Amino acid sequence: MGDEQRYGEYVAVRRHGYVAELVLDRPKAMNAVSSEMARSVAAACAALSEGSAARVVVVTSTHERAFCVGADLKERNSLSDAELLRQRPTSRACYTGVLELPMPTVAAVHGFALGGGFELALSCDVIVADPTAVVGLPEVSVGVIPGGGGTQLLPRRVGAARAAELIFSARRVEAAEARELGLVDLLVGEGEARAEALALGARMAANSPVGLRAAKRALRLGHGLDLRAGLEVEDAAWRTVAFSGDRAEGVAAFNEKRKPEWPGE
Repeated sequence: MGDEQRYGEYVAVRRHGYVAELVLDRPKAMNAVSSEMARSVAAACAALSEGSAARVVVVTSTHERAFCVGADLKERNSLSDAELLRQRPTSRACYTGVLELPMPTVAAVHGFALGGGFELALSCDVIVADPTAVVGLPEVSVGVIPGGGGTQLLPRRVGAARAAELIFSARRVEAAEARELGLVDLLVGEGEARAEALALGARMAANSPVGLRAAKRALRLGHGLDLRAGLEVEDAAWRTVAFSGDRAEGVAAFNEKRKPEWPGE
């Protein structure tokens, strides 16, 4: 299991070598994101961003039937308009915390990933799901809109018209169709999402941490730019790795036919 650090009652970070597992652990509420849980996710992401030990982050859930069912609507119902407005930055910090992690991120989805739960998965670079996965952004069915990045992340993943259909209909999409539409990336055996996501994370983490972060930066910053501007973003990212210790070690290890030991700088 590796060592575990808690962030409040509902979030834990477990270390598996160079892979950090960000665990959503509010089983009594199917990981519904309350204000307290949102603060905990943001705090865990801030700690992961500042530390250099983790090369990859995998987001998982302890609940056997849900990844995360989205915002805590019971809490929402108790908030005044003024309180809801005050809570908004807390809520946003949770989703942007995951989105802005500098290292590659993988979500392991089983069961329900709805609303904010699916937005947490969409904030990751790759989504691994098993056949129990049910995803969707049903916010308009309760009188709001996806507010954790969904209206921006979903069209970047599946195109504007497909995102519009899914968001306006508020429908839930089961695993096979979700894979077909590109709402999830890898479909694995039932009950295997966490293990497969951690294995994928470990494969990624075998590579240069400097290279991984620079590649993610180029992918993220270049998306949506025209090709010439995107290539300038890529060139800038290349320059940050070209003279790194990791590049020197990677080339030396290749020539010496051995596994690299990345300095990570």
